[in-house]
Amino acid sequence: MSRGQSTVDEPGLRRELSGRQIGMIAIGGAIGTGLFLGSGLAISLAGPSVIIAYAVGGVLALALAYALAEMTVVHPEAGGFGAIAHRYLGPLAGFVQRWTYWVAQVVNIGSEVTAAGLYVRFWWSQLPLWVPVTAFSVVMLLVNAASVRFFGEFEYWFAMIKVVTIVVFVALGLVYVTVGLPGRPATGLGALTEHGGFAPGGVAGLWLAMTVVTFSYLGTEAVALTAAESRDPARDVPRAARRMVFRLGLFYLLGISVVVAIVPWPEAAVADGVAQSPFVRLFTAAGVPAAAGIMNFVVLTAALSAMSTNLYVSARMAYSLARDGYAPKALARVDARGTPRNALLLSALGLTLAAVLAVAAPDGAFALLVGIALFGALVTWLLIFASQLAFRRSRAAEGLSPSPIRLPGAPSTTVLAMAFVLAVLVTLGFTRQFAPALAAGVPFLLLVALSYPAVRRRANRR
Repeated sequence: MSRGQSTVDEPGLRRELSGRQIGMIAIGGAIGTGLFLGSGLAISLAGPSVIIAYAVGGVLALALAYALAEMTVVHPEAGGFGAIAHRYLGPLAGFVQRWTYWVAQVVNIGSEVTAAGLYVRFWWSQLPLWVPVTAFSVVMLLVNAASVRFFGEFEYWFAMIKVVTIVVFVALGLVYVTVGLPGRPATGLGALTEHGGFAPGGVAGLWLAMTVVTFSYLGTEAVALTAAESRDPARDVPRAARRMVFRLGLFYLLGISVVVAIVPWPEAAVADGVAQSPFVRLFTAAGVPAAAGIMNFVVLTAALSAMSTNLYVSARMAYSLARDGYAPKALARVDARGTPRNALLLSALGLTLAAVLAVAAPDGAFALLVGIALFGALVTWLLIFASQLAFRRSRAAEGLSPSPIRLPGAPSTTVLAMAFVLAVLVTLGFTRQFAPALAAGVPFLLLVALSYPAVRRRANRR
């Protein structure tokens, strides 16, 4: 197959995902518990100026979405950006990107299912953690093992819960800031400049917050992995990518703006747990009964939705590797429903290992795994942008027509985005929370790259 030729249909996989399902799958993978509970870290670094950080992060994610859409319209293949990297950057790049991304997603799945178990203990504190972790793992495996149409519909409504919650939160927050709530006067915008000013940490604090903010937008790339199972990838994938990033930017930007406008940023920065979440504080002020319990349910569904989507994309990535001979060929088999069952089970094995580490060594091994996940995701973004540059050069050299969807301002936009991601990657080493990402990520990346020749020889013999 020539590099300019696209795969019309992937044998075995079923094109059963609708445009609305693809859009919500992308939202589900990108919005986890970070906005509801984890945004305090970014606020502690930048103060109210974290609003700027989320706006910049949204622009970066939008560039990534356009770059992905430009390539996946032409190549709607299993493996998404990994298969495209293989095609335009070479087999080594495709191998490293896909295995790195697979490991990053499996680690994320383990952290999300463990977090979900902890949220259940909000109601039943004496419940052993392994009980909800095991139960949620089984349920999400069954959902992913069903037909892709069922998975898409399940994820659509599951992700809708957190989308509706964010919309309601933003609407209530704007009312609270401007006109006030019953029995509570309007807060105004004073909190944005009090307590040390708009940017108490200066430019340095704002830049350090970009590491956390960029992490919040990770998952944007997942939309490319739905192309091989989309009913109309040429229409649905670009539309879903654009809408998803616009909604993400709007949700994060408005959500964080409401948080720092209502809650003094030193308080938001140290908020720990569901009961102290700014969401709970606002819903309580609005007179919502049992706000903490309702919010805990929403955060629980957010974790499970992200887990389900990441399980889906990790299975498709393993399937893609097997198709190219870089993983056992059994992973390329699909069942009668068109589901890569063996690839799913392999991803579930990694889920189990990560969840066990999370329970047994939360202060040691699990932190190391999360560092690898973050490092792997940023490396994936770098290779996506590099693939887009090579994609454009190749099509121009072969006299092929440009993609119907194009990243505005490219290649300059692409180079700037790559430089920005690289700068964030280097900055990880200067943050206490994410320094392990570089310490663990670089050796891991070298290990994957060094294993390529042996895997390549085995694939050629087979």
